[in-house]
Amino acid sequence: MKIAIAQMNCIVGDIAGNAKKIVTSATLAKEQGATLVVTPELSLCGYSPEDLLLRPDFLLACEDALLVLAKQLPDITVIVGHPHQQGEQCFNAASVLEGGHVVATYHKQVLPNYGVFDEERYFVSGSEALVFNHCGVKLGVLICADVWESKPALLAKMAGAELLVAMNGSPFHMKKQNTRLEVLKQRAVENSLPIVYVNMVGGQDELVFDGASFVLNAQGELMCELPAFESQLEVVDFEHAQPLHGNMTKNLPLEATVYHALKLGLADYVNKNGFPGVVIGLSGGVDSALTLAIAVDAIGADKVHAVMMPSEFTADISVNDAREMADIVGVEYSEIAIKPLYDMYLTALSPQFGDMPFDATEENLQARIRGMLLMAISNKFGSIVVTTGNKSEMAVGYCTLYGDMAGGFALLKDVPKTLVYQLCAYRNQLSSVIPERIITRPPSAELRANQVDQDSLPPYDVLDAIIEAYVEDDLSRKDIVALGYPIEDVNRVIAMIDRNEYKRRQSPVGVRITDKGFGKDRRYPITAKLSEYWKTRLN
Repeated sequence: MKIAIAQMNCIVGDIAGNAKKIVTSATLAKEQGATLVVTPELSLCGYSPEDLLLRPDFLLACEDALLVLAKQLPDITVIVGHPHQQGEQCFNAASVLEGGHVVATYHKQVLPNYGVFDEERYFVSGSEALVFNHCGVKLGVLICADVWESKPALLAKMAGAELLVAMNGSPFHMKKQNTRLEVLKQRAVENSLPIVYVNMVGGQDELVFDGASFVLNAQGELMCELPAFESQLEVVDFEHAQPLHGNMTKNLPLEATVYHALKLGLADYVNKNGFPGVVIGLSGGVDSALTLAIAVDAIGADKVHAVMMPSEFTADISVNDAREMADIVGVEYSEIAIKPLYDMYLTALSPQFGDMPFDATEENLQARIRGMLLMAISNKFGSIVVTTGNKSEMAVGYCTLYGDMAGGFALLKDVPKTLVYQLCAYRNQLSSVIPERIITRPPSAELRANQVDQDSLPPYDVLDAIIEAYVEDDLSRKDIVALGYPIEDVNRVIAMIDRNEYKRRQSPVGVRITDKGFGKDRRYPITAKLSEYWKTRLN
């Protein structure tokens, strides 16, 4: 028996396009001797369709497309993921297509409703196993979260399954693949059944699906693993239900994995939404340098426009470094001095401000002028503005609404500052594109004379550790202080995180790389006073 793993990049809502990809995969699989093709979760409509699933016309289109797809595949068995409407109920389903017909349909039993998942809003849980015979082997079908609990796999085994096939739309974060492997090994061993794990690949708004599909034998041993972040069709050989050794992908280091995720997330957001390219404000700093490097790698230098907008506070070395990097990567590069515009704004505002001292108002004004210029270029030429702020800044509000936050996609939104430096070092190991001085200079927003980030923030290693503990791990102030961080820094950082929720609500979507980004998986109220309560309790 030969089973083909179709690690597909599906587009949400592109039902016809996804169906075409399934047919193409099935045709190639048949040419390679496969008799069965397994596609990812909701492969027909893309994952996740979100509130499209509440539209009757969308569900009807999926139903019609499934029947047409079955007729296009008369000579090979294919398992396809799709929404399935039954009366008033909608299920997250997988159907077996064989002989030109839909011969069986499975309904997902475990509906995740945490983090980025909201499946209970759309689907009803299934309750029965699906086991079907193929080439003399009884295959049990499972969908994604079904394998994270024991019951669905056990039900399939009790129904006679000799091999489990799991279809997945499992999004990436830095710890995810190791966790998947451990959970699936546990399922394989406790049921003494091999598992074929098929995962989606591609970017979908803030989520990136990394693929990294694999096959385990009944002892939980890894027999085959597909590359991450690539569409691929892999045919795996079986002796009856037992998988034979297949291709194994070399594991990537952390920085490489994150870099690939960011690159894929940006490329798919730009290409799937039809933007002709991107516009980036290049400051001569490390964040914009990394953003530029990823953008060039993701969509090509010919689709990237870098704009340097120096002010009276911009150091000459910042301009020189920006020019140098733009020249190295070969992008279109422009310089627009903002001092004339800045002076005009100050003149217009002088009756209001009078003799009031220079403060964050004038700093933010510079950022907003830059944001306005970038958005004007975007409007005129159609390219999307990619903002350059990182997770550390986004967490504590060290960013300007309608300024450096203005844009359509926030590439580094979930990347802490300390990881930004690691990613720059990784990219320069591949080829030197980021001038070394950009990496080694003290970071500065350059919005006033002699400014550095540490004037306003704790050192980034301390800041990022506190942010991770509070945002990602949900630790209390007391627990964070117990980790060894000064109580003054803890109180200060948490206060900044809490009071800047209103900014994060207005920020563009960006790639999620941690297990809790500032997106769908963290929903905090803007108006809340708990911060002062817990601070009092700690003191």
